[in-house]
Order: sequence, then structure tokens, then C-alpha cells
Amino acid sequence: MRTTNPVLKEKVFSQSLPGVETMTLQGAVNKTVALLALIVIGAAWTWNLLYNQGPQAVMPWMMTGLIGGAVVALVTIFKANWAPALAPAYAVLEGLALGGISGFFEARFPGIVLQAVALTFGVAFCLLMAYKSRLIQATQNFRLGIVAATGGIFVVYLAGWIGSFFGWQIPYIHESGVVGIGFSLFVVVIAALNLVLDFDFIERGDGVAPKYMEWYAAFGLVVTLVWLYLELLRLLSKLRSR
Repeated sequence: MRTTNPVLKEKVFSQSLPGVETMTLQGAVNKTVALLALIVIGAAWTWNLLYNQGPQAVMPWMMTGLIGGAVVALVTIFKANWAPALAPAYAVLEGLALGGISGFFEARFPGIVLQAVALTFGVAFCLLMAYKSRLIQATQNFRLGIVAATGGIFVVYLAGWIGSFFGWQIPYIHESGVVGIGFSLFVVVIAALNLVLDFDFIERGDGVAPKYMEWYAAFGLVVTLVWLYLELLRLLSKLRSR
């Protein structure tokens, strides 16, 4: 939803003032690299903790990352001008969560993390090339379709999360059967196509949006990359379980 109201409103692209420094494409790229580096640092901490001291030692850090990252992300979404301070905090917290999650997956399926990381950046690179060559364009209908599909996935995950407190879960989609794998493939595609919306936002903001939007654009791109990575982990784990 960050690519539509109330997050990335069109007014963002008309806020530049004479003499005021504006967002640049290179600045957004640099901020994205910085956030990814912070994620790696946070992930390395919990990853090493898991393998050196075990699950009990890593769980508090992982839960702190999950909950703290979610809270910081929500605040950042609605307070874009706070992004220069909140985006790095989100990256570190998300790294703490990802390190633990990745470690648990790796323990069960050796080599799966490297595969998921390679696929994540491979997909991102291919979509960037497709976007730059205009094979994929972020038209209004495209945006509406991706946002609607993303919202539907969120509702499904939310229903499953609430149901877990009552001992109920949505059947099939979390299993390694045909339905579960098909669902994961669909989610991976939608997560990947959200990258196109992020690329479009960064391109439209270049030289127009306020300078702090570099951090916000980088934050949005990193959120999508994290989601794509996690969904690829889930998909690969289902395939490896068969």
C-alpha cells in the first residue's frame, strides 16, 4: 500500500521549492545500499548467535527485530519525513529478524539461504532491466492490480495469523503440495512486481521530491526486497520438502 494513498501520494512529487535540495536517483541508490548493509550486519549477529549459542539465545533478538521492525516500518510509512532516522533503525531490526529466520531455514535445508539471496537479487536485476527497457511499465491499471493483489495477500496472511491463536490455519497454502507451491509462486510474482512500483517511484521522484525522500524510497525498496526474499525462502522450502 505504500505505492498508493496514504503513503506515496502524488503531492510528494510537487513539493520541491526553488533553492531546496531535491531527491536524486544516485542518492536513493546509495541509501538503498546503506540499508542493505545494515540488514546484513543485523542478520550476521543473530545468525552467529544461533549457531554459537542455540535457539534459546537467538529468540529474544529475533522477536525484538520482528516486532520492532514492524512498528518502525509503520511509523515510517506515515511519517515519511522521519525516514532518514527511522529507515536505518528498521534495517538493523529487520536484519536481526532475518538472521534468525534464515538460520532456522538453513539448519533444515542446507544451502537454501544462498539460493534465496541469489534469486532475490537476480529477480530484482531482471525486473530493473525490464523496467528500464520499458518492457514493463507502471501504468495506473498496473498499479491498481498489484496493490489489489498485495492487499489480498495481506488479508490472507492476517487471517491465518489471527487463526493461529485459536488453533486454526488456512488449509493447503502452507503445505508443500501443489496448492501450497502454487500459492507461494503467486505471492513471489506479486512481491517481485512490487519492485516495479518502487522503481517507478524512485524515477519519478528524481529531481522533484524532497531530499529526505531518498531514504523513504530506499526504505520502500528494501521492504519489498525483504518480502521477496522471505517468500522465496518459503517457496524453496516447500520444494525441498517434497
